[in-house]
Amino acid sequence: MLRLALPVLAEQLLFAMVMLTDVWLTGRFLKEAPQLAAIGLIAYLLWFLNSFFDFVTIGTTALTARFTGAGKTTGARLATNQAILIGILLAVIVTAMGFLVAKPAVFLLGLEGEAAAYAVRYLSFILPVVPAIMMQRVGIAALRGAGDMVTAFWVMSAVNLVNIFVSCVGVLGFGPFPALGWDGLALGTAAAYVTGGILVLSLLIKGRSGLRIEARAMRPVVPMIGRLLKIGIPGGADVISIIGCNLWFVSLINRLGNEAAAAHNVAIRLESLGFLPGAAFSMAATTLAGQYLGAGDATRASRSVLLACFTACGIMSAVGIVFFFGGLPLADFFLAPEDAAIASLSAQLLQVAGLAMLPLAIEMVLIGALRGAGDTRWPLLFTFVGFLGIRIPLAYVAIDVFDWGVVGAWYAMLVDLTARCFMVLYRFYHGGWKKICV
Repeated sequence: MLRLALPVLAEQLLFAMVMLTDVWLTGRFLKEAPQLAAIGLIAYLLWFLNSFFDFVTIGTTALTARFTGAGKTTGARLATNQAILIGILLAVIVTAMGFLVAKPAVFLLGLEGEAAAYAVRYLSFILPVVPAIMMQRVGIAALRGAGDMVTAFWVMSAVNLVNIFVSCVGVLGFGPFPALGWDGLALGTAAAYVTGGILVLSLLIKGRSGLRIEARAMRPVVPMIGRLLKIGIPGGADVISIIGCNLWFVSLINRLGNEAAAAHNVAIRLESLGFLPGAAFSMAATTLAGQYLGAGDATRASRSVLLACFTACGIMSAVGIVFFFGGLPLADFFLAPEDAAIASLSAQLLQVAGLAMLPLAIEMVLIGALRGAGDTRWPLLFTFVGFLGIRIPLAYVAIDVFDWGVVGAWYAMLVDLTARCFMVLYRFYHGGWKKICV
């Protein structure tokens, strides 16, 4: 479990450094509230853009894990090549659609004026590199399914370091490089995606962990494509639904003005540190569940998932205590002295985040296990119930009826996470995920 989880945790920490560096550069050097509001929405839009490829990556990880657990390297290799083939088609569609809907999407999500213009400008740097995003995500999903977290760690380390370096140089200027301000942030992200795509492509052409890109395996194989999409479509729909509902949620917060949007942005970036262990142990649970089920050992699959869950719960609960009692100093670090009101509001949001860490840990790890088993339909149902039945309605009530503002919206989020935690616990202990045929 630790061999699988720790490289992912280290990778996620580096990724969090990228996100926090963007907030720090925006808050300390660009300093405008519209830019802070824009960078908050950009985080969601990049999440949304990346997650379009989860229609491919979730099935890729599940199948390569099953084939690896069963000792069928040829099947794992074929699944990888067919996933890349699907990913190429999807990348073309996503790029074309992105250019068409970027501007109206930003306005639809509640940003106006300068903040909206900054967000659209940022996306103009990112959309041309969508094929590199696809190669990075699909290739790493296959490697993780094969149990190779270390290669993914080194690739993502390079990606994140390039992002931090280019963003800092782009915003501040260094030597012969001029200070580009806001464009420097976008350039850093685009450069990182290109780096990741090239590295993953190079590794898979040479061959890694039994996986290799092969011309003959890139020809469409309809049964394998069907198996990938049977898992990937519900799983991808689940992820896209989560992000879409989060975008709806953040659009409600954006209606409250730039100060509320900026406070939400700072708090959500800091909260992202708290759920990094959940992401790492969720990925470990995905691989372990898939490989043990592939080997025909459902008992060890269940035990390994529970071990990952208990470990994540312990770490994230400790982080939650830090958030609850130390939110103000954390927020102050990322904001200029004149933004004391934003820092105070961010600290209140971090207290809510502290309460959410335990149910979030349980939900993240067990959802990862269900996906690794190929059980992607139930998580999709839980997402709809949690967001559309609980979070969004309660957020409207908190904001429009009781006038509790962004803090009330975050309490709606807490109720949703707690409810989904109990839903996924029921599915896990029901045991139906152990019998899924992929």
